[in-house]
Amino acid sequence: MSVDDLTPVDQSITVKRHQIPVAYTLAGAIVLVVFFTWAPWILPASDVSILMNFFILVIMATMWNLLAGYAGMVSIGQQAFIGLGAYATLYFAIKGMDPFVAIPLAVIICAVIAFPVTYLLFRLRGGYFSVATWVVADSAMLVIGSIAFFGGGTGHYLPGLSSIAFTQLNHDTYLAAWFVALIVVVATYILLRSRLGLVLSSVRDNEVAARSSGAKVTSTRRTIFIVAAAGCGAAGAVLAISQPFIQLGNEFNLQWAAEMLFASMIGGLGTIEGPILGCIIYFVLQQTLQNYGAWYLIIFGALAVGVAIWQPRGIWGFIRDKFHFELLPVGYRVQGAGVIDTMSRGTLDWRPWRRARETPTDETEST
Repeated sequence: MSVDDLTPVDQSITVKRHQIPVAYTLAGAIVLVVFFTWAPWILPASDVSILMNFFILVIMATMWNLLAGYAGMVSIGQQAFIGLGAYATLYFAIKGMDPFVAIPLAVIICAVIAFPVTYLLFRLRGGYFSVATWVVADSAMLVIGSIAFFGGGTGHYLPGLSSIAFTQLNHDTYLAAWFVALIVVVATYILLRSRLGLVLSSVRDNEVAARSSGAKVTSTRRTIFIVAAAGCGAAGAVLAISQPFIQLGNEFNLQWAAEMLFASMIGGLGTIEGPILGCIIYFVLQQTLQNYGAWYLIIFGALAVGVAIWQPRGIWGFIRDKFHFELLPVGYRVQGAGVIDTMSRGTLDWRPWRRARETPTDETEST
């Protein structure tokens, strides 16, 4: 039996990009944008504060998921760029710039710093890469702490906010967090729907095969690392405004890495919806269990272990596999006769080909 004997089985197979109903998606997006934009004027101040912190974590988790879930780079040092974004905002504020105007500049600075860092980190793989990112974060904290201009280890108050009324400052800070989160999620969706996103998925699934196909693995990973650093820098800038006394222990806190890892893993790595769902679960549990002392952390840890063991693709991964439903699809779908499985991560499942080979017809048996 030759390979040509199998071609009729696969002639009806087509590969199409996942699509979502535009009308429903657009209507839902408009409702969410309007609601969250007007939230400071229609919700209590306590709820607005929770939402603001929620959006900051969404930014962090989305960027960490972009690194680990799509590029396969597990980082435990993204707090480096959170801290650098906060201190870049502090620098421009001390120089007389409005802290809100300094947010995009902080993003650019974090992206510029991330570029040479990649030449050091990309020499390592696996656990060595993860530990190296932590070393980078601690090194950045030590360097910033040694600069007297930033107040050293005691910290520095963020100037430029005292002239704004308290209520107006809370509203402006919330809107900054909301709009930055919206931009980050939309930009991530557009990026993953692009050719770069397809290359990224192929690199994550099989780096050797991607290299053999001519994919520029190193440059793709470098681009994603820089994008993730810029996004974490934006989160750090908003965090600095929301907590205007900037201190090393807060901005470079390892807790940020733990929270973004928890949200991404619980929600589902390799999906856009997963980190958002993980952040919702994190804040619901935090608000529900915050009065239970140590049980607060124990339940968080037990949940993380349980999901890692029984549902490694996360809660959204389970929903997607069970109900074949996606809010923000970025992959491709294999359709046609004999298709056994549909892959939504940008990779093709060639099990129909294998099935054709393993189920002989009369012609193949006679051959």
